[in-house]
Amino acid sequence: MKGKTIEERLGSYSEIREEAQKLYATFSKVFCPALGQHVHFTSNGFNHLIYQSAKKERDKKTQILRFDMLKRAKFVLETSTTFQELEENSKAEFVSVIPAWFIKQYRDIKMIENSTGHGLLNDDDEEEALKNATQGDDL
Repeated sequence: MKGKTIEERLGSYSEIREEAQKLYATFSKVFCPALGQHVHFTSNGFNHLIYQSAKKERDKKTQILRFDMLKRAKFVLETSTTFQELEENSKAEFVSVIPAWFIKQYRDIKMIENSTGHGLLNDDDEEEALKNATQGDDL
């Protein structure tokens, strides 16, 4: 499947989903230095990759993209020393990956924009770590 577009892979959606679920099940929990605690990979997190809300499934192309990002998401959680947002719960749980987005703050308004390009960071950003961590096939 390497080198194929998401559209070309739609016919194999069931197999892709099954493989992603098997991979996800191996994660269990990982220690996140940024949070100073373990992040648990629960069934709620995997379901959120598939469903937008109760009984409303995400587009299959979006699901495949999110499945593709699972290894990278685990890597980022294991290596990151900073975080962008935190909603405090009794135990940290993985909820989702959000492909190709970034936030700009203007006063108290947050605007979420879809990126059209390469990586998650803006061209003006000095740090390349997140961009580099999300690219490449060796993760």
